[in-house]
Amino acid sequence: MREFAYETPDSVDAAIALLAEHDGDARIIAGGTNLVDLMKLDVERPALLVDVSGLALDEIAETDDGGVRIGAMVRNSDLAAHPLIRRRYPAVTQAIVAGASGQLRNMATVGGNLLQRTRCVYFTDATKPCNKRMPGTGCPARDGEHRNLAILGASDACIATNPSDFAVPLAAFDAVVHTRGDYGDRDIPLAEFYRAPDDEPHRETTLPAGAVITGISLPSSELAARSTYRKVRERASYAFAIGSIAAAVDVRDGVVHDVRIALGAVAPMPWRARAAEQALVRRPATADSFRAAADAELDAARPLRDNAYKVPLVRNLIARTLATLSEVDA
Repeated sequence: MREFAYETPDSVDAAIALLAEHDGDARIIAGGTNLVDLMKLDVERPALLVDVSGLALDEIAETDDGGVRIGAMVRNSDLAAHPLIRRRYPAVTQAIVAGASGQLRNMATVGGNLLQRTRCVYFTDATKPCNKRMPGTGCPARDGEHRNLAILGASDACIATNPSDFAVPLAAFDAVVHTRGDYGDRDIPLAEFYRAPDDEPHRETTLPAGAVITGISLPSSELAARSTYRKVRERASYAFAIGSIAAAVDVRDGVVHDVRIALGAVAPMPWRARAAEQALVRRPATADSFRAAADAELDAARPLRDNAYKVPLVRNLIARTLATLSEVDA
């Protein structure tokens, strides 16, 4: 690991000032469960670490409209166990518990979770070319090891997937990311927070340079209270997803009145399945309808040689999850 300086600012504004002073050579650290690994691999090389873990951003509070605001320094384990989250957003609790070991959940913060980097083997190997790590060097994953990489939303420049479990239910239920920078405070809908790779895969989010995540809000949602999260992985113990879903469905008189679906491990960002949602509203809540909705979403899939298995996997995941939620036979 390379040498680095270390600062512990006493406020968000002080942290922002340190980031500005070092102009791209500083990184925010809180739990460090992803950044420290990347520093050990020589993928990240910050000259300065700005430790914000001691800042007073660790509150979970109900908002005036019945939603919830989550401070960026809330530990994943504390969020998963919070009664408000367990009762109103069960998919969030399930996603966090599915996402890591207990030790990691006790360290990792929700703000850091949104910014974790991909687990693509070419990105994490500093000896290999990678457009995400070194723009313009190519994407060897396209012809190389891509079994667990993206089938939706990728580009010729990058097919990496976003590894977050937590962000998937946030995408399903319209979360908002609160940020602060030299511009003041700004709220970014999660749907606008992650960037498609296009020809700039090294720019993963719309978080401005030198800005800090201060919190996340989830709006009030009766539908979210009936939500679930399912994760498919290659082994039952702690592992990253090869496909996941956060979903909720409101069925009235056998007809889908409202539905939310987001997918994980299939795209460079948590993937809101809007085509599937649109295909279901005002349609019968049947196994055939659920499969047709999955097909509508996967019509945009562009699998490669070794990850085409994700297409039937995700189709079955959508159809079975919705059938279970609707209490119909799959």
